[in-house]
Amino acid sequence: MKIKSKQQIIEHFISGNKPDQFIGVENEKFLFKKKSNKRADYSDLLKIFNFFTSKFNWEPIKEDENIIGLKKNGKMITLEPGNQIELSGSQLSNMHEVCSESYEFQEKLNLACENFDLKTLSVGFDPFSSIDKIPNNPKKRYRVMTKEMPKNGSLSLEMMYQTAGTQINIDYKNEEDFKKKFKVASYLTPISIALFSNSAVKENKFSGYLSYRSKVWQNTSRAGLPEIFLEEMSYEKYADFVLNYPLLFYQKNNEYLFPDGKTYSDLIKQDEADKSNLELHLSTIFTEVRLKSYIEIRSLDACEWDCHCAGPAFLIGLLYGNLNETYEIINKWKKKDILEAYFNSPSKGFGTEIDGKSILDWSDIFLKLSKKGLKFRNQLNSKKNNEEIYLKNVNSMITKKSTKAEDSLKNLNQ
Repeated sequence: MKIKSKQQIIEHFISGNKPDQFIGVENEKFLFKKKSNKRADYSDLLKIFNFFTSKFNWEPIKEDENIIGLKKNGKMITLEPGNQIELSGSQLSNMHEVCSESYEFQEKLNLACENFDLKTLSVGFDPFSSIDKIPNNPKKRYRVMTKEMPKNGSLSLEMMYQTAGTQINIDYKNEEDFKKKFKVASYLTPISIALFSNSAVKENKFSGYLSYRSKVWQNTSRAGLPEIFLEEMSYEKYADFVLNYPLLFYQKNNEYLFPDGKTYSDLIKQDEADKSNLELHLSTIFTEVRLKSYIEIRSLDACEWDCHCAGPAFLIGLLYGNLNETYEIINKWKKKDILEAYFNSPSKGFGTEIDGKSILDWSDIFLKLSKKGLKFRNQLNSKKNNEEIYLKNVNSMITKKSTKAEDSLKNLNQ
């Protein structure tokens, strides 16, 4: 379908209006060779993919003759630039289903890794490897990105090859619901960075940051937290943002082409805009929060199983279970305070301040609101537990005033 006007982009966002609210979680992981701690290369990933295909009936996704991912029943396993792998989960109704999906995938991945002397690690930044030692893969878009991204972000290649995150995808009911959720998600970014920091180590040393991943993303092309996101957003305002945003690349005849300074508006003028390259463009805006036909929250470091479900549960409790109370609090905050906290949170963590309180204090306040929200949702598992059970890790970090990142530093110094 050709895109000929801004209104069609607005209609794309309107198409995301849903009466039901689903949850989609995407988790990235590093794979290492077990004996050497070297990053897995593409040939290792092919073994993993073939294992999933033959043992668990996943279907290969190919680009030319190269396997670049797998799919099954609404789930996808995708290949990242440095051979990190990402599970893009199904649209699910509650955190019990999300956590079960992740656990089942990890169990199968562990089985595959055992067969090929590999191991997985879920942290925000590769703690071992220097960037020149990380293998790449034949996925076409990454060739363009590797050349284009460093032009406007000094740490862009570290983002591509050395980071791993957790992404939460949420729905909106209508434009008013979207406005509230987008603003809350944007304003909570410094808190989610600090609370879920898990990337303090770089090349076996303290990086100087509790979330070095977030520091990297703040110095990555096309990323960050634009000030416009801290204003009242609307479908039309986001459409204007998209139209004037430079292209990272565009696709023609199954090839990824360099952008030559074009914006999406230029594609429309040249009668080259369509639904496919709109979706591609939306997916290459790498901001901490972004809109497709759903909202993506992208500010959390990847985490091992003890806190794997905590970040999504925390945010679902606030955005689905207790949106209005959460909105009332953040709506009193000043934009400049949020931006300052955003840049401070990767290094200061819980000590970062917003509106006269530390993020440790705010985390405690929002944890209570999230628990209230999850209790209100009343989504029960087979043991009659609601989704609050996934907040134990958050509660523990707040009680001991120490995040996963700070715990890893204690272990590093022992």
